[in-house]
Amino acid sequence: MIKVIIGCLIATVFWFLMFFPATAQNLNFWAVMIIATSTLTLYSLYFQRKNLKELFQFKIKFIFYGIFSAFILYLIFYFGNFISQLLFDFANHQISNIYKTKDQADNLFIGLALFLLIGPAEEIFWRGFVQNSLEQKYGAFPAYIIATLIYGFVHIWAFNLILLLAALICGFFWGFIYMKTKSLLPVIISHSLWDLFIFIIIPINN
Repeated sequence: MIKVIIGCLIATVFWFLMFFPATAQNLNFWAVMIIATSTLTLYSLYFQRKNLKELFQFKIKFIFYGIFSAFILYLIFYFGNFISQLLFDFANHQISNIYKTKDQADNLFIGLALFLLIGPAEEIFWRGFVQNSLEQKYGAFPAYIIATLIYGFVHIWAFNLILLLAALICGFFWGFIYMKTKSLLPVIISHSLWDLFIFIIIPINN
């Protein structure tokens, strides 16, 4: 388990740099995110190199799972946006703060980075490495819960409740799909498409 602990500590450091207000204001979010996800992907693939065939198992239905789940998750966030603004006075401000990172690069660059690197890389690390490794020790459901909570709470450095809740919802959503399919393909498709739509194509702060 030491490999998982070290990997999560590396992720925590990167997420601290990206989200903690005192450090975030002096860094380009997208540059750090690309470095972070690339580092975590290489780390994950090295330690999971014997399991790559299993992790990336292909079935046609996984493509449809990925597309459909991305659509469902987008709808959850679309309607959740209205609900959160009704319940919390600070919701609109916190959602706007999440989207401020878009000012640091053009939309084409962000869209390509999210779809081709960041989305896939996060799934390779959080589900393919962390959740999968925990599953081998603790079983499927405990690993799902633990990995999801870690994934959610590395976002705590932003001191943004909406971001924290969003990360937990996404973690539970993608973690469940991975637990049921045992393949990274549907969660990579889901995460990448969701990122692209929620940030670039139809952002919910419009």
